Amino acid sequence: MHEDANGCASCAAGQVTPSGADQEFLALERELTVLLRRARANQGEMAREVHPDLESSAYGLLIRLDELGGQRATELAAYIGVGKATMSRQLRALEDLGLIAREPDPADGRAWLVTLTDEGRRRVGTVREARRARYVRQLAHWNRNEVAELARLLHQLNDVMAK
Repeated sequence: MHEDANGCASCAAGQVTPSGADQEFLALERELTVLLRRARANQGEMAREVHPDLESSAYGLLIRLDELGGQRATELAAYIGVGKATMSRQLRALEDLGLIAREPDPADGRAWLVTLTDEGRRRVGTVREARRARYVRQLAHWNRNEVAELARLLHQLNDVMAK
């Protein structure tokens, strides 16, 4: 029996467990579980850094608005994967915190675009910059090509999972 890169003899490529599961997919599930658990905890911390009363689930909305600019509530709901009522409640809370504003959609006067306020943009930018700096510190021993490859693979995984 040979070991994988992590020194795990029972996790060698191509091996199948007694239950019939491939070791590679069990290892993938285990690592994604750890990553997602840590990501949820980090998202809560980042949300509180943006505003102490911000729900962690709303942090992703702010990131989306920061990256793409004005969005309709229906577009945000589809991206996050929630219903209209949930999105409406989250947007009201963000508006009450002064982080977003709604303005008429120039392409359709009946619709509204949700945008970050200047304060929302400033706060989100500060938190995102701190997070990027943390990644730089934590991955300083990685080759930039490895970081790029990880980003590429995660993007590919996200695309597959969205379908």
